[in-house]
Amino acid sequence: MKKIKTALPAIAAVVLLYVFLYMAGIGCPIKFLTGISCPGCGMTRAYLSLLRLDVTSAFKYHPLWPFPALAVIICLFKEKIPKKIWGALLFTTIALFSIIYLLRLMDPGDEVVVFEPAKGAVYKGFHMLTGLMRG
Repeated sequence: MKKIKTALPAIAAVVLLYVFLYMAGIGCPIKFLTGISCPGCGMTRAYLSLLRLDVTSAFKYHPLWPFPALAVIICLFKEKIPKKIWGALLFTTIALFSIIYLLRLMDPGDEVVVFEPAKGAVYKGFHMLTGLMRG
């Protein structure tokens, strides 16, 4: 129970940060900065779909939406999980997210996961600075 009390402020801070970013129109900070979706892109929209009880849309936004909640629960009981099983769970999660991310990134019909570096703030800022330096 002590671990749960210790983890709650961190979980609340992450949730509040993402609520702030969502309300500011930024959504994913990685995508905002780079123009490239991260492996978790679509999670917020998936959870918002779940709040509307729209499970189909949740899977559309991110097919691995159940994993973060499961990961938090598993992490709370990490010391009770044998190291080999913990390692296998970690490897499987990373592999699944990587495979799903690459498949979605290669799918031109996927509207959630995109590769558009020219739309990122870093790219735009770099081009603005180079334009100012040229005069």
